[in-house]
Amino acid sequence: MAFYIVTMTHPDGPGWNEHVLEHVEYLLDLIDQGTLKASGPLKGTPLRAGFLIMVADSREEIEKVVAGDPFAREDLIVELTIEEWDPLFGAFGADSSKVLPPDMKPLAARLGYQ
Repeated sequence: MAFYIVTMTHPDGPGWNEHVLEHVEYLLDLIDQGTLKASGPLKGTPLRAGFLIMVADSREEIEKVVAGDPFAREDLIVELTIEEWDPLFGAFGADSSKVLPPDMKPLAARLGYQ
C-alpha cells in the first residue's frame, strides 16, 4: 500500500457550488473505506483547489477513484496531479516504507527505524 498526494484544481463558475456536497459525501465514503486519509482546500490559490492524501496499491487505483468523483463526472477538474509519497516521519510515518535515503540514515534511531 502506497501513499499518494492528489491535487485538484476547479474552474470558476456555478458548477462547483452545485456539486460540492456530493463531492464531500464521496470523500467521506473514501475515508470510511480507508482510501482517503485527509483532504481539504488549498488556500491562496487563484482557483479553487483541493489537496488529498490517499492510499492505494497503485497509481491506476487512485486514477479510478478520482474518476468516480462527482467533480470528475461533471468535468469540474481543470488540473489534476497524482504523486506517490513516502511519509517517512510525522503523522503517517508508521505507515511509510521506512526506507531512509542514505543521507538520513544517521536519524534512523530517532525515527525508530532500527
